[in-house]
Amino acid sequence: MLAELKRRVCEANRRLPGLGLAPLNFGNASGIDRERGILGIKPSGVDYAGLRPADIVLVDLGGKVVEGRLRPSTDTPTHVELYRAFPAIGGIVHTHSPHATAFAQAGRAIPALGTTHADFFDGPVPVTRTLRASELKGTYERDTARAVTELLAALKADPLHLPAALVRHHAPFVWGVSLDKAVENAVALEFCARCAWLTLALEPRAKPLPEGLRRRHFYRKHGAAAYYGQPL
Repeated sequence: MLAELKRRVCEANRRLPGLGLAPLNFGNASGIDRERGILGIKPSGVDYAGLRPADIVLVDLGGKVVEGRLRPSTDTPTHVELYRAFPAIGGIVHTHSPHATAFAQAGRAIPALGTTHADFFDGPVPVTRTLRASELKGTYERDTARAVTELLAALKADPLHLPAALVRHHAPFVWGVSLDKAVENAVALEFCARCAWLTLALEPRAKPLPEGLRRRHFYRKHGAAAYYGQPL
């Protein structure tokens, strides 16, 4: 099972550059085996093109490396904290995709301006507060995740209905019920950010999607009454 986890995590990471989500060796993806409490994550600074399943580092939910010859991503404490806070998620993708990152650097939420956004995100994709000086010290990466979880708690948001947040001045973290879903949500996030960017360039006073239309689009794909796609 852990060999399969490493294979899936490796494959997800290798997809990121081609999807336009991770230039150079920026970003990372992780997946978790909930039964064992073990997550697999990209090693720090390793190029995507040469990444192999054997390179994936396995870490427990205490943040301890349990298998791997390489140093795990510096974002590992962020991933660990998000898995601990959101028990329903099975994968996390940290991207540096250009349009979503631009919103993060500007400290602006990605507004829900159209139905494409509403198909994936139940409201604007929010941006965290600026981290405090005390949070920039030894526990910076862990406190980055805590800023995200604090944000979703303040919004009373279901993390599976709002599966992304922008870390102010930094970049997005995206998640999903599975690793494949997390990658899909990361692609959707960048597309929605680009559409929002272009919409606001065309019409700076563009209004958010009406609430009723937004909810109709979101809940036709999500929740017990969803009817989009084919039955399993």
